[in-house]
Amino acid sequence: MGPPVTSMGHRAPTGDPMLTARFAPPAVPKLLVHRPELLVRLTAGAQGPLTLINGPAGSGKTVLTAHWAADGRTTRPPMWLTVEPDDAPGAFWAYVLEALARGGTALPAEVGRPTRAEGVTRSFLVRLADGLAASAQPAVLVLDQFDTTQPPATSEGLDFVLRHAAGGLRIVLTSRSDSLLPLHRYRAAGEITEIRHADLRFTEADAEALLSEHRLTVSPDGIRLLMERTEGWAAGVRLCALAMQRSADPEAFLRQFAADRTTIADYLLTEVLDAQPPPTQDLLLRVCVTDRVHPDLADALTGRDDGARTLARLARDNAFLEQIDASAWYRLHPLFAEVLRAHLRQRCPGLEPRLHGRAARWLARTGRLTEAVLQGAAAEDWQFAAAQLVDNLALGRLLTGLEADQLVRAFADMPTGTPGPAPALVGAACRLAEQDLPGCEAELRRADATLAPSADDPLADACGPAARFGRAFLGVLAGRPADDLTAVERAAADADRLLRELPPALVAERPELHALLLAHLGAVELGAGRLDRAGSILTAAVAACGPPGTEAPLRGALGSLALTELLRGRLRQAAEHANASLAVAERSALPAERRSGIDHLVLAGVAVEQDDLPAARHHLDLATAAPGPRPDPATAARAAVIGARIAAAEGDGDAALAALRAVDAAGLPAWAADALAEAESAVHLAGGDAAAALRVLDAAPAPDADRPERALARARALLDAGRPADAERALAGVPADDGVPTPVRAHACLLRARIAEARGDCAQAHRYLDEALALARPEELRRIFTESGPWVRRTLREDPRTAWSHGRPAPRTPARTARTARTARTARAPRTEGQPPVVEPLSARETEVLGKAAELLSTEEIATELYVSANTVKTHLKSIYRKLGVTRRSEAVHRAQDLGML
Repeated sequence: MGPPVTSMGHRAPTGDPMLTARFAPPAVPKLLVHRPELLVRLTAGAQGPLTLINGPAGSGKTVLTAHWAADGRTTRPPMWLTVEPDDAPGAFWAYVLEALARGGTALPAEVGRPTRAEGVTRSFLVRLADGLAASAQPAVLVLDQFDTTQPPATSEGLDFVLRHAAGGLRIVLTSRSDSLLPLHRYRAAGEITEIRHADLRFTEADAEALLSEHRLTVSPDGIRLLMERTEGWAAGVRLCALAMQRSADPEAFLRQFAADRTTIADYLLTEVLDAQPPPTQDLLLRVCVTDRVHPDLADALTGRDDGARTLARLARDNAFLEQIDASAWYRLHPLFAEVLRAHLRQRCPGLEPRLHGRAARWLARTGRLTEAVLQGAAAEDWQFAAAQLVDNLALGRLLTGLEADQLVRAFADMPTGTPGPAPALVGAACRLAEQDLPGCEAELRRADATLAPSADDPLADACGPAARFGRAFLGVLAGRPADDLTAVERAAADADRLLRELPPALVAERPELHALLLAHLGAVELGAGRLDRAGSILTAAVAACGPPGTEAPLRGALGSLALTELLRGRLRQAAEHANASLAVAERSALPAERRSGIDHLVLAGVAVEQDDLPAARHHLDLATAAPGPRPDPATAARAAVIGARIAAAEGDGDAALAALRAVDAAGLPAWAADALAEAESAVHLAGGDAAAALRVLDAAPAPDADRPERALARARALLDAGRPADAERALAGVPADDGVPTPVRAHACLLRARIAEARGDCAQAHRYLDEALALARPEELRRIFTESGPWVRRTLREDPRTAWSHGRPAPRTPARTARTARTARTARAPRTEGQPPVVEPLSARETEVLGKAAELLSTEEIATELYVSANTVKTHLKSIYRKLGVTRRSEAVHRAQDLGML
């Protein structure tokens, strides 16, 4: 073997001098995001023959590799060669030899040097591979920007040398596209490490670190918005950071910046669009009008037949277009699409609307309804876009589903008065979605005027059963906020009849229609106070839901059904339906603006009845803070009643009255207005003013029917006014049958017990109290006992067996009686297996608080008797719950009694 080739300063086969800059790694930016996990992967990959770093322009490939090369992670610094796209094979190999020589790799003189730019012989490649195999130390060579623009002969030669160098050559290759190397072979042999675009994308933490390097402080929401716009594209994040430094308000820049007006546009147009041949540039400018593109759609937009081939190449080349989940569809990077659309408007004025229209019709032909509607609206072809929704029975999509807001926004610019029934119906649905009832009614009147066209009306073909069904469908939905039961029932009947006239296959594709009709009809029946009929219809609505797209009507039906059951006094079922409604909202990721809060309102009502005031306040706050649709008048009245009961229980009578009087009674159904009067009467009774309570009831209009709730309210006020005989006569209006809500019946029993006790008939009083306890136990009613005053506790002290026979906590008893009771309980109800152990003994004060709770005292009453604040009592109760392993007051009492602690 001759002397090694170590000299530098050689010339390329063309005779030109070697460019020194191509052998030097780029300088590492001063403002650098450290990515240790990728550096570790690069170091590990350099132990094998091939490492590929692949990503689009500006994704950080070269920066990462230069950082790694300068970081000293390898025992021998890697050699660097920046590859030029016009390198002929001979020139490429000449530069490789020079890079190896400059890096200290000594090769035998027999290897020689390329003499022709056009190529090298197989003999040269064999000698080079053999020389590398004989090297004492492997050579690590970075080939930066090695793309498919290299001639196939270059890639074939590199593969040959790499496979035959016996570990003497290790390549780190960066490229925008997959090279022509047979990567599948390296993968099969486990001889390749790949760092792809998904790995190179910045995380939120990376973006925050970069902004911090630029001395920018941005909120978490701002970081998320930046990541959403850039999708982690490193150059995009860097360019935004530079622009934000020049902005007076960086946060505002993130909310408002238009990519086409920043240096991002220059970068993408120069590095990506201009790098493509003219036919590909034309395709990109045309397909950018859609969020995603299919090869056949691309052909429809270009009028050519090269869509499949061109899109596949662009995706392979990482040209800011990627294939969607291995399907036939592709999507542009949102920033690139934004820049392309701006460039399209500048280069081809007036073309964009025509492209939207062409895309809309292709999407409609292929059954992609929502996309067709959006494209039609973008083309301002309102007749076409609206007809797609009406003819396909898809008006419900404007009101339910995750696409509803997007569709409503698409029609925001539709001119008022656009002719034809379809635009009028779509306009009505949009107004209804925005809770603009007058606007909805105006659009429906306009639709009515066009639904019976004359024979020469060019829109006559749009007035078939689909349009008439749309009118009836919206009539049902619009009648709910208006509480027009007659109009809703008539429209529901029309909609049901028209559904049978429509193609069954089309109806089957729209499961949300039947569910929405039933949910809204049931809600209107509820608003009218027809609880039995509402319960039946809403149960059917829940059963009609289930298929995708019915999440919103399911939640609405469950919420209305929960409120129905609350009004019927079926607390367990009400809570079950309310919790199911909340679960649907979470499971379906229903947007907050579409959550009405009725489920939390019901849970607040249940908690009040069960005397869990903290939970009641919590749920009421969530219900009133819900950003969704405003509640109908009857639901708003129920919310006021629940709020008043909580405030009164907390001792704030003024707040209770303010909550009730804030409701506009003018638009209320009679039963809801009655409920307000009854609640106001109860507030006065809580304040000890029986006369005011009676005045409120006397001033209220007479109910349309004999309402047991009104009779109960009057009996309570009369009894507190010292008129037991009149109270007893009033209670005749509360029949003891299952049609009366359980809380009403139980409360009536308590009043009858008080009346019996007042006249000295203790046996009868105990029988009524026993009946009240029996009614209260299944639903865990407690508040009515607290509101009935101290006589209940006094009676239970005298006859604790009455409470125990119904599983109710008895008052504290003298020690001897308590021991007897504990013995009886132990024999009667052995401790439940699996109960959590007591964490630690109760303190003396906690035992005292728990004893008062066992006597049915409220938090405020316990505080009064123990001369402490209500907050102190709540703190003791929380500690008691923790120590006993329970979550509620009744559970704590039962647990303590089972353990012999009371």
